[in-house]
Amino acid sequence: MPAEEPVPAALRQNIRALESTLLGGERSLRRREVAAGAGVSLLSARKIWRALSFPNLGDEDKAFTPSDEVALSTIINLVREGKLTEDAAISLTRAVGQMTDRIVVWQVEAMVEDLVAQRGLSDAQARQELITSLPELIEPLQEILVYAWRRQLAAGVQRMAVRAQAGLDASEEGRDGDEDDAPLPLARAVGFADLVSYTSLSRRMNEKTLAQLVQRFENKCAEIISVGGGRLIKTIGDEVLYTAETPIAGAEISLALAQAFTEDEVLPQARVSMVWGRILSRLGDIYGPTVNLAARLTALAEPGSVLVDEMTAAALRSDQRYVFTELPAEHVRGFGDIQPILLSRGLGSGLVLD
Repeated sequence: MPAEEPVPAALRQNIRALESTLLGGERSLRRREVAAGAGVSLLSARKIWRALSFPNLGDEDKAFTPSDEVALSTIINLVREGKLTEDAAISLTRAVGQMTDRIVVWQVEAMVEDLVAQRGLSDAQARQELITSLPELIEPLQEILVYAWRRQLAAGVQRMAVRAQAGLDASEEGRDGDEDDAPLPLARAVGFADLVSYTSLSRRMNEKTLAQLVQRFENKCAEIISVGGGRLIKTIGDEVLYTAETPIAGAEISLALAQAFTEDEVLPQARVSMVWGRILSRLGDIYGPTVNLAARLTALAEPGSVLVDEMTAAALRSDQRYVFTELPAEHVRGFGDIQPILLSRGLGSGLVLD
């Protein structure tokens, strides 16, 4: 293999300066020193660092700064003061580590793509340029992150305190009698939207065009789900998983997604499904038979359509905004024979996007 080209001295200097700004100083502390400064064992400190997705380090590696000691003390003190159990602190820390890792990758790639598109730089040139321009973006990006986190937490409190009862009341019309999901704590509408023919399209597209298609898909899904009052749980290539707190909200989002991709001039149509039931929420993801059934129904849906199951239809049937068409029963892996039901728009115009 050819040897890697040496990093130019000026670039190395820029990287060191940027790192010092981000870390709050030069790397001067070993891991045992940081743990001792926070008053915890190295084992306890390593649990926190693993949760934050930090790499393994040796005893003699000077990889930390005083800011690391402050952060470690902050987390440890939440446990010492009885505000969190150790397990809860580790779980919350892991959420921060995983989410911020994804945020950083997303932001860096978005800025690199913009430099390539707007200034005609190569990918390598764009990444070098970003190292130079990033310092003036650190504070604004940090402010936006904290602002968005506070807004999202406020929205979460609102859902928990105000809307939760509506979801529990609605669940009485749905699946609580189903032994498979009755023990699970949260009543939610779970939906999937899956782009049609994505695999064949991706084979015919270059990297840039494919990235634009995926970004357009994700942006449109995020907008519709947000306007509908739902939550985008995750995207998996050509598929999104989302939740809503009532069957009606789930139905409105699902119909809006199917319509949006049918009308889109660039993207292919989407298959959509929605199931009302109970789920378990952990580490930003959701689990349970409701999620599995929604995934299975997506595979059965025709392009541009929304499928629900019988219990979900029962929770919505009295609402004149929706029309239901029973389709032939299908054998669904893990669930036996299932009656898919086509959900269509009845009265009203549905979600209105600004």
